[in-house]
Amino acid sequence: MTLAEQLAVLTREGDLYESLEGSRVRCYACGHCCPITDGFAGVCKVRFNRGGKLQVPYGFVNALQCDPIEKKPFYHALPGTRALSFGLLGCDLHCGYCQNWVSSQALRDASSSLDVREIEPADIVRLALRQGASSVVSTYNEPLITSEWAVAIFREARQAGLTTGYVSNGNATPQVLEYLRPWVDLYKVDLKSFDDRRYRELGGRLAPILDSIAHIHAMGFWLEVVTLVVPGFNDSPAELEAMAAFLAGISPDIPWHVTAFHPDYKMTGQGSTSARTLERAAAIGRAAGLRYVYAGNLPGSVGELENTNCPNCGVLLVERSGFDVLQNRLTADGACPQCRCAIAGFWRPGPQPVCENQAATQRECG
Repeated sequence: MTLAEQLAVLTREGDLYESLEGSRVRCYACGHCCPITDGFAGVCKVRFNRGGKLQVPYGFVNALQCDPIEKKPFYHALPGTRALSFGLLGCDLHCGYCQNWVSSQALRDASSSLDVREIEPADIVRLALRQGASSVVSTYNEPLITSEWAVAIFREARQAGLTTGYVSNGNATPQVLEYLRPWVDLYKVDLKSFDDRRYRELGGRLAPILDSIAHIHAMGFWLEVVTLVVPGFNDSPAELEAMAAFLAGISPDIPWHVTAFHPDYKMTGQGSTSARTLERAAAIGRAAGLRYVYAGNLPGSVGELENTNCPNCGVLLVERSGFDVLQNRLTADGACPQCRCAIAGFWRPGPQPVCENQAATQRECG
């Protein structure tokens, strides 16, 4: 049995679609909004039309492991805790530098050979509790295209008092964000470029990502944004300035992670990103007005850019080395212990209204 045949069995009817004429359907799980003919799959290769009904991945994982939440990366959410991370297969983009290509491109690339594990949502939650995790996060492949399965898991996780999160490319739709909002607390978006031409090289478009970032923030998810800084692809000062200005225009409290590229998958000709390049990108972010800018993937080489400092008085709040939290001086309610400035973030386990914390930060520290 091929991988595609195996996955076709591990499905259920999806929620995120509408029926069209002639047994066609339109999927709303990602920004492609694929119209899918009976017997065919969407761009993601894992959501397909069977007899006029959209079938979606369900009841399995490809990867399941416990990580520091900082690895996602979330720096303003439950620092120093662990996240049980699960992933499936497939993606709606095809980035040439994908570091998880073995799973994300499994149905596109014959070089990928993977097995999957059937599992129940309750089993995933029990494993999270057993391993001392504070959160359950959908990651590794693109979670938007497996949203029905993620919600089934997150329902169980919420009942167990766990926080929930998405690590996503952000190519969302209003429909999928409304579907996720009752069940997802944390949302990390990859902002890969600010050039639509570059996004089309990756299999997408810029506009849906920018729209989604704005909607995710407005809807009250806790949002952090990551840009993998790729030499010769998206590292020009003009492009970095445009990204930073866009994020700051939504909220200066959105954490922006500028992270180092290393050659991978089909993009092995470029050199790795230097610490100096990340420092320049971070300076651009701060000049644009972003209060929390971090440099990642080069632990020990970027100085204070791994740490969280108070934007009001400058005192060190969270000290990090790579994915390790060395000290956390935030108060229990997420404030600076020195000046009492409220620091934007998601600081307590379990569901909470993050938008109130962000608003407070702007009042007290703006």
